[in-house]
Amino acid sequence: MHVLFEEDGAFKTGAILTDNDTSLQVEAVSGKRSKIKATSVLLRFASPTPGELLERATPLAGEIEAEFLWECATDGEFAFADFAADYYGHAPSAVEATALLLALHAAPVYFHRKGRGRFRKAPADILQAALAGLEKKRQQALAIERMSQALAESTLPPEFVPMLDQLLYKPDRNRPETKALEAACAQTGLSALALLARCGAIRSPHAFHLRRFLSEQFPRGTGFPDIEPPTPPATLPLADAPAFSIDDAATTEIDDAFSLARLPGVGWRVGIHIAAPGLSIAPASPLDTIARERLSTVYMPGDKITMLPDAVVEQFTLAAGRACPAVSLYLTVDEEFAIVGHDSCIERVRIAANLRHHDLEPLFNAQTLADGLGEFEYSAELKTLWQLACACEERRGKANSAASFVDYNFSIDGDLADAESCHVDISQRPRGSPLDKLVAELMIVANSLWGGLLAEQRIPAIYRAQSAGKVRMTTQPAPHDGLGVPQYAWMSSPLRRYVDLVNQRQLIACLNGDAPPFAAKGGRNQELFAVVRDFDIAYAAYAEFQRGMERYWSLRWLQQEDCRSIDASMRRDGSARLDGLPLVQRVPSAPELPAGARIRLSIERIDLLTLELGCRWLETLAADGAAPEEEEELVADAEEAEAIVAMAEENPPAEAVLDEEAAAGAGDIAEPSEPASAADTAGADAKRLAASDAPLVALG
Repeated sequence: MHVLFEEDGAFKTGAILTDNDTSLQVEAVSGKRSKIKATSVLLRFASPTPGELLERATPLAGEIEAEFLWECATDGEFAFADFAADYYGHAPSAVEATALLLALHAAPVYFHRKGRGRFRKAPADILQAALAGLEKKRQQALAIERMSQALAESTLPPEFVPMLDQLLYKPDRNRPETKALEAACAQTGLSALALLARCGAIRSPHAFHLRRFLSEQFPRGTGFPDIEPPTPPATLPLADAPAFSIDDAATTEIDDAFSLARLPGVGWRVGIHIAAPGLSIAPASPLDTIARERLSTVYMPGDKITMLPDAVVEQFTLAAGRACPAVSLYLTVDEEFAIVGHDSCIERVRIAANLRHHDLEPLFNAQTLADGLGEFEYSAELKTLWQLACACEERRGKANSAASFVDYNFSIDGDLADAESCHVDISQRPRGSPLDKLVAELMIVANSLWGGLLAEQRIPAIYRAQSAGKVRMTTQPAPHDGLGVPQYAWMSSPLRRYVDLVNQRQLIACLNGDAPPFAAKGGRNQELFAVVRDFDIAYAAYAEFQRGMERYWSLRWLQQEDCRSIDASMRRDGSARLDGLPLVQRVPSAPELPAGARIRLSIERIDLLTLELGCRWLETLAADGAAPEEEEELVADAEEAEAIVAMAEENPPAEAVLDEEAAAGAGDIAEPSEPASAADTAGADAKRLAASDAPLVALG
C-alpha cells in the first residue's frame, strides 16, 4: 500500500513500511525513510507506484479548468476525494483524485483551503475582485514589457512624460514605470540616468541638476504668493551722516552700509548700518512664513532664488538716493583706531552711494595703499575704515592668511533655459583684499557687539560658536575661537538669511525696550532650536547645490574651450588642483609627487550629467616645485583649520561669495574631485552660502 501525503507545503508519495494508529513509516522513491503523522495522509492507494502517481496526475490536472470546477462545486466545505467522485461521475482512481487535488490546490483564487485536502469555493464577489486583480496584474506585466522594450530601443514611453521628475529623483519601485526602467537598464547595461538621457527625457544636464534641487527643496515651485510688501516706517529719526555701501555690481540685496564722521579731538564716529526688514516683517506673518520656509537666498552661477520677494527686497535694500530704515551701530574710534565706545539705534540712513567692487578694486588695493592711495570719491573714508579694520584684526589676534587664496568668478552669457548654448567665463580673484578686510572686520565687530548686547540683556538669540575645532550654531552665547571674539551672532544679512532676520527682531526689541518675539524660557527656547536645526539643514543643501552647479560650469568651460589637456599642481593629499579652475581632481595615474609639483593632465572624459571628470597623467613639468603658498600657510591644528572655514559670512566681494570668516583669513573646504572653492556669478548676487562646518577634508 502507498500513500499521498503533504509535508512542508508539498505533496509527496511513499510506500508504507509500518502503519500505526497515529503515525506511519514510509519509504520514498529515493529510498529515504521517514516518519509521518497519520493526519498528513491525503490518499491511500495500491496502484500505480508512488513514483508514477504524481507524474501521471500532473498533466491531467493541467487539463482541468478552474472556472468549471468552481461552477461544479457546492457552496459548503468539501473533501477533494468526495468532489472527485462528483466531478468524474464514478469512484475516481488514485491518479484522478490526485489530479483533482492538484487542480484545486493550483487555483487559490477559486478555492480556499480549509484544512488538509479540504476546500471551499470562493464567494462570487470575492472571486470577481480577485479575478479583476489578476487581470490588472496581467495587463501591468504587459505594459512593463512594452515600456521596457521601448526604452531599450531609445524611445520614451508616453507614460514616463508626466512623472519624469519622480523617475529621475525619487523613483518608486512599486510603480510599473520604475519596474520597466529597471528591466530596461538590466537589458541595456546602462544606468537609469544614462538610459533616460538617451531616450530624450532630460532636456539638458543643467536642467537636470536644477530640477533635482528644486524637486527636493522647492517642490511647490520658486514663485512667491501675491503678498503686499510692508511699508517701511517713515517716522524714524534721520541719521546725520550719509552712508555708502560696498557690493558687487549686480547685488540687489544690499544689507550693509557705512558712514564716517570726524570727531574733533577724539577721532571718528564710524557707523555700521544694516537694512531693517525686521521692523516690518512680523513673526508668523505671511512674509515671515515664506522666509521661514526658505531660510536663505540660494545662489548659483547665473541665477539666484531669493529668500524674500523682489518687491520686499526693494523696499528695504540700502539703495542709493533713499533714506532707508536701518539698525545702526556707531563706534567711537580714537586716533589710534581703538574703539573707545559704541551705541546702537534704529533710524533712517541717507544712502549717498552704492560703491561697486569692479570700480573700487583698481583704485583701492594693496598696491595703491602702499603707494599712498590716490584721490577718488570716498578714498579718504575707505582708507580710514581700512585702517580701523586692520586694527580690529590685530586686536582679535587672528592674522589674515587669506591673501594667498583665490576665488573664482563665473560669468554666464546667454539664456539659462538653453544653458548648453551659453558662454561661460571663469576669472580669478585673490581673496583677502583690502576691501574684503574692510567689510569683513566691521561686520565681525557688529555681530560680536550686538550678540554681546543681547547676551547682557538675557535675550535669546542664535549664535555661531567655535571651540575645540568645531563650529556650531547655538542659542547660548559662547566664544568663537576662530574669530577671537567672546560671542558672535549673525545679524548683518537679514535680507538673505533667516537667522539674521530672527536675530535682528530680537535686537530691535532690545533697543526699543519691548518684549522680544522669542522670550527666554528657562534659558532654552524650542522655537529657536527648530530654526537652528532647519537652517543648518537648508544651508548645507543650498551650499552643496551651489558647489555642484559651479562644478557643472567648470566642466562646461573645459568643453567650450575644447581643452584636451590642462596643467595642474599637486596637493599634499595626492590630488591635483587644475589651473584656472575651482576643480580638485584625483589622478590615480600620476606618479607619487611632492606637494607643489607641476603636472600636465590629459582630459579623457567629461560627463555633465554625473559631473565626472576623467583625467590621465601625461607628464611631470616640475617635480621639485615649491608647495603652493596657500598650502604652506595652512596650519595642521584643527582649531585653525575650522577658523579658516568660519570666516565668510558677510560681505567681502559678492562675486567671491565669502563670508566674513573667510575674508578674515580662510581657505575653502572641498572634497577631492569637487570644486575646492565656490564662486558666484558676475551676473548674480555675490554673497555666498557659508562654507560647510563639517570637519576639514581638503584645503587649498
